[in-house]
Amino acid sequence: MHDDAHSIHLSRRRFIQGLIVAGVGAGLGVVRPAVATASMPRMRELSGSEFDLNIGRSAVDFTGRARTAVTVDGGVPGPVLRWKEGDMVSLLVRNGLDVTSSIHWHGLIVPADQDGVPGLSFDGIPAGGSHTYRFAVRQSGTYWYHAHSRFQEQSGLYGAIVIEPRDGERYPADREHVVLISDWSDEDPERIYANLRSRSGMYNYGRPTLADFLRDARAKGFDDAMAMRRMWNRMRMDPTDLADISAASYTYLVNGNTPAANWTGLFRPGERVRLRLINGSSNSIFDLRVPGLRLRVIAADGQDVLPVEVDELRLSAAETYDVLVEPTEDRAYTIFAQSIDRSGYARATLAPRTGMSAAVPSLDTRRRLAMRDMMGSMAEDSGDHGAMAMASHARTEYGPGVDMRVDMPRTNLDDPGVGLRERTHRVLTYADLRTVGGALDPREPARTIELHLTGNMERYAWSFDGLKFSQAKPMHFRQGERLRLRLVNDTMMNHPIHLHGMWSEVESPGGAFQVRKHTVNVQPAQQVSYAVTADNPGHWAFHCHMLYHMEAGMFREVVVS
Repeated sequence: MHDDAHSIHLSRRRFIQGLIVAGVGAGLGVVRPAVATASMPRMRELSGSEFDLNIGRSAVDFTGRARTAVTVDGGVPGPVLRWKEGDMVSLLVRNGLDVTSSIHWHGLIVPADQDGVPGLSFDGIPAGGSHTYRFAVRQSGTYWYHAHSRFQEQSGLYGAIVIEPRDGERYPADREHVVLISDWSDEDPERIYANLRSRSGMYNYGRPTLADFLRDARAKGFDDAMAMRRMWNRMRMDPTDLADISAASYTYLVNGNTPAANWTGLFRPGERVRLRLINGSSNSIFDLRVPGLRLRVIAADGQDVLPVEVDELRLSAAETYDVLVEPTEDRAYTIFAQSIDRSGYARATLAPRTGMSAAVPSLDTRRRLAMRDMMGSMAEDSGDHGAMAMASHARTEYGPGVDMRVDMPRTNLDDPGVGLRERTHRVLTYADLRTVGGALDPREPARTIELHLTGNMERYAWSFDGLKFSQAKPMHFRQGERLRLRLVNDTMMNHPIHLHGMWSEVESPGGAFQVRKHTVNVQPAQQVSYAVTADNPGHWAFHCHMLYHMEAGMFREVVVS
């Protein structure tokens, strides 16, 4: 069935079928029992301009239960690819699977036919076949690659990309380490998706309990606590619903290593160490810190920023940050990245010698969503009592596929988000980021496209403007135009939105250029605007980078012509 796709001009129905069959159907689950004959190889590095990569199935064992992963060159993650800015790279990718596969070069500005989205920019890599990607490397920094075929990314097909600047690093370091964080499940991703569709809160083990209610009653009074509980129930929403999938199913990895395996990066005391942080997870957000060390943020999504020192940062799905640390003591330091719902963590170590370790922090107490995460600026203006009253009358104009609408979204970029607002140390926000050199295009956007990020949590339905991908027409950008995308999050979940083929230049609430990114996280009840220059013709994907949100409908096609 996957061999039917012969043109990028597929009908929309055919394209959706292509997405389904290009991945792994319910009867072809890749995460199935297997015999783990050897330990997973250490993450390799490949450099140069010509590469030969092999997609296949490999035995893995992260939890004591043998499973099969979809891999590049046998590893989870695949090899780190090191390129040089200005080179022409050629990547021969052989598909050893019995279904179509693909690789997308996330954050790289490449011609549309090299972007790697089956049914949109190419036909996909057929089962048993091969495909050669070839393009000029016109940028530098930290990026990553992953499958764009159903749930193959969740099953292990991803890896890091490091591109050396033509003129050398703006912020040099004595050594560097790639820190690629990801989420692995022993469950078949198709089963996870089916579970979410039938019972969206299945993996949420942090729902409010009687003890939580009694604690609220002591703090706020019985009447207020009861009113709050009634309001959430009436809205059919859960203030603890921070992540679709928790550590109940996920094991969090660093460079393919579980917390117990303790991946270790070496340093000599006094060295300046660059950490290339990549959230290569399918559906997870992480809050990362290194106790005892400050993080000097020097790049966001591969683009150099004016340095800013923080103690902690949030990595939404698909985002990358480069940070410098300067460990001066002859001891180990823990790299600690806990999931946004505080159900689990990824862990690694920086140390002068192998075999060393440092204390691992305890998981934070799970915080609940606040009124601002449901009502936006309306909650900030009216206080909790007023917001509670308005929440009970929250309206929607998109029909049963959408369960809420935010009338007054907040526009601030200086909110670190739920779970980080109470920190006494400094946490990175988008308001702290300033891309070196300013905007790529000085023109003021000539038009604005407003899109609402919409969904229905109970039905696990996700969409733009109430329309899932199969119902929506493509968005058209005129080639060469400068336009603005305004995203309004009408849901109570974070949505990292990724536009392929073009940069997203985030604006401050006042409309000034802020930071250039390839993935823009939009918090609950928040509005974020960014400018785009439509200078790359072709058919492009535009979607939420929470993989299960994308598959459930939060995806659009963008045509630049």
